[in-house]
Amino acid sequence: MTTIPIGGVRQGMYVILEAHLPERAPRAVGVVLMDPATDRSWARFRERFDDLTDDTEVWDALGDDVRAKLAESGAEAFLSTLEDSLSHVLRVSERRAVGVDAFTRVVERLYAEHVGETAVRPFETHLPVYSLRAAAGNLGEEMQVEAEDWVAAPEGMRLSRDLFVAHVVGRSMEPRIPDGSLNLFRLHPAGSRQGKILLIERFGIADQSARYTVKRYTSVKRQTSEDEWEHERIRLEPLNPEFEPWDVEPQDFAVVAEWLRVIE
Repeated sequence: MTTIPIGGVRQGMYVILEAHLPERAPRAVGVVLMDPATDRSWARFRERFDDLTDDTEVWDALGDDVRAKLAESGAEAFLSTLEDSLSHVLRVSERRAVGVDAFTRVVERLYAEHVGETAVRPFETHLPVYSLRAAAGNLGEEMQVEAEDWVAAPEGMRLSRDLFVAHVVGRSMEPRIPDGSLNLFRLHPAGSRQGKILLIERFGIADQSARYTVKRYTSVKRQTSEDEWEHERIRLEPLNPEFEPWDVEPQDFAVVAEWLRVIE
């Protein structure tokens, strides 16, 4: 069993599908990635086959056919069928293990490695991946922040330049935000913060690994005059009951971004 060095706390299994056509070298045509824990799957296939053969009709339908069968029978059952029944023209590799932070990200990386590069169009098809420290750097107008990577955006989502992706490490927000997962955020959230899950920079924390946190924000306010209010209490709450909430003062933190969703 081969392990590909893509970071992640979960483990996936993947296979490469190859075309073995007469008088031609074998060519990888697609990737199927599965989550053994849930039996879910992600697949990525070539969009064009006219450089492989003049008879492309069957090959053009390959991706849709595989996805339909994966959805119908489940990943494990379908991969077993592929391994037992594929012809000499279409072959499947041995299963290989891979670390996963987000399955959609990893299937794209595997496709680029084994099949072909995918065009990255920033903020049109892909979003930047930042470390939490780099994301917080966007609070300062003079700090230049470079993307560590670009990942395919969730399907059907309208993209804008205030969106970014980052890893969340730790168990305090489980099960909603798994440890090590890749997550979508929006910088500089507008409107009320009450009840929102936020990426927060904590001031006065020397340890960089503890300086940034993702927590649910709640506050209690009291009226000090007819038109003025002040915070009586600001609390940062974990979702995992094994962890304790804590109270903070307004001057002790800054809101970097609003959490939107886990990238699967």
